[in-house]
Amino acid sequence: MNTRAWIVFLDESGVSLLPRIRRTYSPRGRTPLLRHRLNWKRASMAGALGHHSTDPHRGARLCFHLKPGSYDTTGLIEVLEQMKVFYSGERVVLVRDGLSAPWSRAMRAWVAEQDWLTLERLPAYAPELNPVELLWSSLKKRELANLAGDHLADVADATERGHSSPIRA
Repeated sequence: MNTRAWIVFLDESGVSLLPRIRRTYSPRGRTPLLRHRLNWKRASMAGALGHHSTDPHRGARLCFHLKPGSYDTTGLIEVLEQMKVFYSGERVVLVRDGLSAPWSRAMRAWVAEQDWLTLERLPAYAPELNPVELLWSSLKKRELANLAGDHLADVADATERGHSSPIRA
């Protein structure tokens, strides 16, 4: 069996136009104010972080997808189709979280038809095993902290800046 493949961790997360309130600094005596429109629009993000199993010199690859609303079977298939192009038909072992909600019967049937894709599952409620969770944590603590955008495009721009910037400790 050929074991040369990309090991890819997949995870989804949600964001909103409601700001994530975080501690900040301001001059003494000037309390910072955060003004927003109480807009409840939501978007969903999917991230797939890959490492090659036999060639570490190929580096890590991040495939990122953002869409208004939440993911359903069709939306997740779009993400996987994007990954197929992103990895140029190479073999991919996709490691996903243990929650089964977005993995419907139709999704499992679609995956079964893909010769480039193998699924592995993490235990349920084990976010410490998925490195994409660290990306979400970083984005929400830094780029999305105190962001009071008017449109989902503002959130999209902030997440784009966050995942394309160098990793910070």
